[in-house]
Amino acid sequence: MSGRLGRSLGLDLLGDRICSMDCVYCEVGATREHTTRRGPYVAADAILDELAAWKAEDHGPVDAVTLGGLGEPCLNAEMADVIRGARKLFPGTVIAVLTNATQMTDPEVRRELCLADVVLPSLDSLVEEEFLAVNRPVKGIVPEAVADGLLAFKKEFKGKIFLEILLAEGKNDSDENLGRLKAFCQRLAPDRVDVVTLTRPGTVRRVRPVDGAVLSRWRMALGGGETRAAGQGTTGRRETDAARIVDAVRASLARRPQTAGQLAQALNADPDMVRRAVEALEHRGDVTRRDDRGETYYHGTGHVLEDGTP
Repeated sequence: MSGRLGRSLGLDLLGDRICSMDCVYCEVGATREHTTRRGPYVAADAILDELAAWKAEDHGPVDAVTLGGLGEPCLNAEMADVIRGARKLFPGTVIAVLTNATQMTDPEVRRELCLADVVLPSLDSLVEEEFLAVNRPVKGIVPEAVADGLLAFKKEFKGKIFLEILLAEGKNDSDENLGRLKAFCQRLAPDRVDVVTLTRPGTVRRVRPVDGAVLSRWRMALGGGETRAAGQGTTGRRETDAARIVDAVRASLARRPQTAGQLAQALNADPDMVRRAVEALEHRGDVTRRDDRGETYYHGTGHVLEDGTP
């Protein structure tokens, strides 16, 4: 489930942690390939074949098909084919793209993104020192250029833009950044602004969320009006057989650490079944647990934090 898109079916266009950024808060772990090079990292045909197979299994309706993955989906040179193919398979369903917006400086990428219905870009700071420290982009990417790319996209795009700003304590929560982003949002006029903070461990373990007062002040200033924290969705539940839950939990934890409650929300599954699945996977050594900020987070065995801790 997605707090912004409802029941969203996610597509991974990268197959690995391939990104133009290496954000300190990223919940999927450190970027393996730090690049701005576009390529067919996962072939469109392979993605669409898997999507067609999923549809044939009759899982029920979805509110959106969302292009994302372990890194920056706009780096996939076949993104346009994926959007067109998804629209044919799911006519009338919202096609959305999650992006860090760095590729919007490329007119071709902007043209491809115009094929979507909703684009969800992020922009965490317009203060260059903060941007470099929090997002750790490929050399040469600067926040002013990213902002200009977003403004150019706004002129070309007929769909909706949901802007996300993620705050980390002492990293990008400065008054200077708030002032610059407020002025930028007035120019961009997105359909929605989501100001969020960390709810799961990021790539760098010492990075912390901002407190509620800071979050509320930013939301009021930017007019987002959202009370959602990063990672939260709706609370709908549906029963799923135990084997499928175990597979789904394993796959989800391979991407990012989560609490049992977050897993239940993300998978739209019964919390007791999720808890039993996690316990079974932990017993088999497929997941590990770690306490962080008073919560127990489960990690897939392939998820590695920046300090080398599995």
